[in-house]
Amino acid sequence: MRAARRPEPSTFPSAELHPQSQYPLEYPSYSFHLPLSRPVFDPHHFTHSSIMPCHSRRRYIRLEFISGQNLKVPSGRISAGICVSINVDSWRRWKSSVKVLSFEESAVWGDTVTLSLHASSAFSLEIRASYELGRRLGSGEIIGKLQISWDNLLNHGDEPFTLYFPPVRGIHPSLTLKTTVVNACDNQNGALSGSLVECKIARDTDAGHAHLAKYVTSNTVSQLKHAMQRLQLVLDQCRVGHLDRATALTNLAWARLIGYISNHVQDIDTTISLFRDAFALRPQCHPDHALSLHNLTKALTWRHRRKGTASDIREITQLYHELLRPEGTYRHSIAAGENGVDCVIRRCNYLPIDASDEGIHLRRVVLELCPLGHQLRPRALDKLSWALSSRFEQHGNIDDIDMSIQLGREAVSLCPEGHDGRDDYLNNLATSLVFRFDHHGKADDLDEAISLYEEVLCPVGHEYRDISLHNLGGILIARFEKHGDIDDITQAVSILREALTLRPPEHPYRDKTLNSLAHALNIRYDQSDVSGDINEAIDCHRESLRLKRLDDPERHKTLHNLSSALCSRFTHTQENEDVEEAITLCQESLAGLSLLHPSRYFSYIRLQEAYLSRYRILHEPADLSFAIENFRLASRHRTKGYPERIMEAHDWTVVTEQYGHESAPEAYTTFFELLDAHLATRSSPISRREAAAAFRDISRLPVDAASCAIRSDNLSQAVEFVEQGRGQQWSLASRLKTPVEDLESVNPTLAHDYLELSKLVSNAAQSSATITDRAAADLAATEYRRLTRQWEAVVTQIRNLRAFSRFLLPPLYEDLQAAARHGPVIILIASQYSCSAIIVPTSGDPHNVSLSITLADLNTLKDRFTRAIREASRMSQAESRTDLIVLSRMIWDQIMAHIVDKLKHVLKLKRYSRIWLCPTAAFMSIPLHAAHPFKTNPDRSKEPCLEDLYICSYTPTLSALVRSRQFMKKRVPPSVVAIGQGQPGEGKGKALLAVDSELELVYKLVPATANRSTISGDAATRTGALNALEQNTWVHLACHGKQDRTQPYNSHFVMRDEHLTLLDIMERDIPHAEFAFLSACHTAVGDEETPDEVIHLAAGLQFSGFKSVIGTLWEVDDSVAKHIVKAFYENMFQDLKDGVMDCTKAAWALNRATHAVKKEVPLEQRMVFVHIGV
Repeated sequence: MRAARRPEPSTFPSAELHPQSQYPLEYPSYSFHLPLSRPVFDPHHFTHSSIMPCHSRRRYIRLEFISGQNLKVPSGRISAGICVSINVDSWRRWKSSVKVLSFEESAVWGDTVTLSLHASSAFSLEIRASYELGRRLGSGEIIGKLQISWDNLLNHGDEPFTLYFPPVRGIHPSLTLKTTVVNACDNQNGALSGSLVECKIARDTDAGHAHLAKYVTSNTVSQLKHAMQRLQLVLDQCRVGHLDRATALTNLAWARLIGYISNHVQDIDTTISLFRDAFALRPQCHPDHALSLHNLTKALTWRHRRKGTASDIREITQLYHELLRPEGTYRHSIAAGENGVDCVIRRCNYLPIDASDEGIHLRRVVLELCPLGHQLRPRALDKLSWALSSRFEQHGNIDDIDMSIQLGREAVSLCPEGHDGRDDYLNNLATSLVFRFDHHGKADDLDEAISLYEEVLCPVGHEYRDISLHNLGGILIARFEKHGDIDDITQAVSILREALTLRPPEHPYRDKTLNSLAHALNIRYDQSDVSGDINEAIDCHRESLRLKRLDDPERHKTLHNLSSALCSRFTHTQENEDVEEAITLCQESLAGLSLLHPSRYFSYIRLQEAYLSRYRILHEPADLSFAIENFRLASRHRTKGYPERIMEAHDWTVVTEQYGHESAPEAYTTFFELLDAHLATRSSPISRREAAAAFRDISRLPVDAASCAIRSDNLSQAVEFVEQGRGQQWSLASRLKTPVEDLESVNPTLAHDYLELSKLVSNAAQSSATITDRAAADLAATEYRRLTRQWEAVVTQIRNLRAFSRFLLPPLYEDLQAAARHGPVIILIASQYSCSAIIVPTSGDPHNVSLSITLADLNTLKDRFTRAIREASRMSQAESRTDLIVLSRMIWDQIMAHIVDKLKHVLKLKRYSRIWLCPTAAFMSIPLHAAHPFKTNPDRSKEPCLEDLYICSYTPTLSALVRSRQFMKKRVPPSVVAIGQGQPGEGKGKALLAVDSELELVYKLVPATANRSTISGDAATRTGALNALEQNTWVHLACHGKQDRTQPYNSHFVMRDEHLTLLDIMERDIPHAEFAFLSACHTAVGDEETPDEVIHLAAGLQFSGFKSVIGTLWEVDDSVAKHIVKAFYENMFQDLKDGVMDCTKAAWALNRATHAVKKEVPLEQRMVFVHIGV
């Protein structure tokens, strides 16, 4: 059974961001930083009979109000500022200026007042929160009140002292004052005119504030009702046009909002309407405009929190943009006050995340206000990172998630161990890494995310342990789907069960954990077939769905996963109701998603699964058609990441082959296109190969596709399929080295741009390959993609030119046929469906040769050859190689004899003509050139073998042969270097005693007209060898060779110091190189992980520019190799025309050499050498 897929990332199980990163249940009662007012006397309570009449013989006390601390507003409401008032009696009152309440709940005044010591024996001192900056309605909300005698004040002398007030929310507010006795009246804060307010509405307003404060501190609903009644009464008296109507609207709205937060008022819409009306009455020039704007955002935030209304978060973002506009009134008013800026930044950080472009712009503005070193920068980075990851979920743009991770890393780097927010940032960074893994398939992202989630796992009893468990359980599911370790899914179920116990029915995130647990159970059911698991999974999904509102933006995820569970159960029970419901659920999810939403992909695959499940039971053709259409839609849904779409296209090919559906060629084409696009996003050959190898069971797709085309009698398409599928690694690596001579003659500017960008992309790829730091690697990958986009834009312009429409696109058959210009190319296809050979002739249509041998037979033959070669290496030269003879005869009888028959009788190919073999899959490990009938005819003549009939060469791909021929146009005077390393050093292999004599032999045999040189011993280093490769056209290498089967780009020649790797060679561009003889072991052996990608040392030299290469299939015997070498060069350089060294003679020279040394060299050592290239 097909393994269940992982759910969508945020249910996946919805990786959750830390709640401390989100807005809290209640804003702290920090004041808004608004323009300051001067201290005033309230004229309603103060007359011209001054509080301190100036009589020279009287004594006075001067009070200086320095600062206040722990100034919490009892109601929790946001204030415009804090003031201090002195009440001497019922008609004499003094008020300080309104001062900003900092984020630390403190204020600084510096105001003074002079009072007569004879005025009264005592007075009251009050701290009040003011809710208006302009015209005030009432005295504000009392924070603290004390009755104080003059004696208490005078006891402190001239030193500052602190007065403590009754506690508010468990903390004592305090004032720091200083008193001075003076002998003259010196009132520096004289009476100033202010707004006259009617007594009745002022008293009702103050009463409303008092009731609201009592409600908050006591949670007594009757106090809330009294507050709302008083404030409604005030509003009724402040009819339309009244100067205090905006204030009355705001006060009532705040009482209702505080009740809504505590669930004692249900109607939030009326509250928002009141705030809107107040905001409309306070235009931008009004001193309370900014405060009204902020009040409205808070109400909208709470409605969004409770109802998830998308329009609310968009409006909140727009309102905050107005607050933070550089030219705005609010920004201007806070320019001189750093605390005010910080206050707004903090409030922005408490806003719900808005993933719209406007919301992300707001986060960027906030980040700009937090330069490096600012205490709020980590949180601002985290919030922008979160917003970008949310937008990535909606639109699938890889740049968003890359930037999210980059910002998350910076936030973490700014918080040392023990920092309050560090765990939040680690958690959120892990979540972003999970999203990128889901989209891009990088195993490093998965590993790092698991490590981070484990690091922030909260201990038992911690209030956020449920989040830690939920996220860890989800990532274990992902790891199971990556590696298939059943222990991961078992552990995930256990962890998610614990998380669910910490999220009882009333918990706001219970639905997410239910969904994740259900998905884990579904996967375990698919693995173990325990019916209890699938039934529990469906029950959990249903409960999760019941807990989600119809307008919940993540509802579609639960619909998808419930559909999948129902399909799993239907497959076993065949209850039609399950599959019918599954289809309905998917259709419902599609109806709620935009056309480009990434999650439509999941709707398509669940529909595909449902229709296919039903087809397998009921065999209705319409169900298969519906399933195929959803395969098509899912694999082509461009806002979903490549890895998932590639696997969907792969599954599509499997289904078409299984049921013989006509869409099979389209499925294979889609697969190759997606894989090519995915690999193109990786900057280095190694990362591209790792990305390809990550897809299990897809290495056979090229030959299966070719087999499909052959069975459809479309041989040209079969050639195109096998070339596109097998040549991806080389074609992606070579696209930056494509010759542009023809383009230069048509559009030299475009050719120049292409070449320059190709260099930049190549340099970026090489530099990124050496980076080990994850953050630096992410930045390098982003830069690589930026350059690649520019490069792709130029390529698009080139394709718009006439005659260049196929520039760098997979070649068509007509283009590939150029590989057969000097002789037919035989592609041997080993597929699970059929084995055959396609002969590409010099002209005309390709020919098919059906082979009776099966893929299983080929694998057996390959294994037998490996054993026979190993055994032969232990034999003396005189012993008969019976097993090798038998196997060579099998190659002839079962494979090559059929091909030779076609070459002789259909293509009429003459004897000693050249042919090129292009083996695939299991054919690659079989020495096809060694096919031999070992048969004597009745006339006692020997039946000719393949190499008696034709001159055989190999080519990794047809494109490689075409490319080599293109570069043959450029010929330069030959220069030959022989590089040998017979003493590689300790731990690098045994000494090769014949190397030096082999180098001397080559030097002697090379024509004296050529520039000849030899490098050996200490001079044969990695750098020395690379320089020699670049500076010479002909190279002979005699040393140890090692094919790394797990990482073929690390295959290497052993030099004195460091290895000369395949990757080293590929990074060199040597267009004038012609010929290389690799007298070393294992230089033409392919890659086990991706057997249809010919990645070996000989192919690497061909890629870097060498047109003709002699390589080896297995270990070379140092003692006999010199016989082959001598015979080869003697044939290579005999009868030179005009003294010209011609690398195209290499295949013929090798053929003659192996015939010439039959007596001196055993069979397996004659087979080991092969020719590759022109």
